Amino acid sequence: MTQHDSPSLPAHRPGASKQAPEAPDDTSPSCTTRPWMPALLYTLGFLTVYLIAICTPWGQRAENPWFYLGKQGGEAAWIYPLSGSVYGSTPLPPLELSAKPTVMAGLAVIVLLTLVRRCWRQGFAALGVAILAIGAKEVFKSTVPRPDLVGAPENLLDQGFPSGHTVIPAALTLAAVLVVSPRIRPYVATAGVLWLACIAAASATMGGHRPSEVLGATLLACACYGLATWLLPTAAAPGATRSPRALHVIALALALIVALVSGARPDTLTRSLVSAATAFICAALVWYAAVGRPAHTARRTRPALD
Repeated sequence: MTQHDSPSLPAHRPGASKQAPEAPDDTSPSCTTRPWMPALLYTLGFLTVYLIAICTPWGQRAENPWFYLGKQGGEAAWIYPLSGSVYGSTPLPPLELSAKPTVMAGLAVIVLLTLVRRCWRQGFAALGVAILAIGAKEVFKSTVPRPDLVGAPENLLDQGFPSGHTVIPAALTLAAVLVVSPRIRPYVATAGVLWLACIAAASATMGGHRPSEVLGATLLACACYGLATWLLPTAAAPGATRSPRALHVIALALALIVALVSGARPDTLTRSLVSAATAFICAALVWYAAVGRPAHTARRTRPALD
């Protein structure tokens, strides 16, 4: 064998053995941690809102006058023509009689997306979020009474916590986030929070629900979503959501505008602003649960380089 035929040995580089292994991609599902703290915090928030607003005399005194701000009923609200209360009008889903059809259509879309994308675990988790949130709302309202601690009129004693009209868009939005492609997830979440802001503000400003009932419904949906993402296997858990930084500002700014318009009443500024503020908080909670928290988790789990 000649000198040219001899195989060349790899050159030894000092420090090569000390070189750190290549850092994994921070968007890989295996690098995404699934903390249990968000689910616990949302659950504690739900219980706190209920205990303060429903189970204390000063909480009831603060919210019972809500229905007497401005004219009785929702006719004065700007969004009233879209509520379905007008005879022969088509309600904005899920208001009035469109609640059940909206739930059925939302569940059908989730099933269809699951079959198309073949994301079975995410699909079952999405169905669990929607069914658990909406079902828990029904169970809570039917089993937990509203105590009368301040001698309120009989028409204010009906249990409306949490709001059924609000929990539907919140739960369906978070469920859809689980089954859509990560590339379009921020845009689906944007559409969902705008829908939620509209319905939450309308439910509060037209007199259907107190602000605490609207906020409690959103916290319930977020708690179910946090539980689902925690229970998902690591490989199936939603990874980091890459979205333009401007989208966060745009989505929340649009949610604020929608909340202000949907909650507007010409007869009372207080009711309009409180309804809009409550709806915006609901939209921000769902946005943070669907988009903000996964990205934040990915940044925390990024390996440090030597």
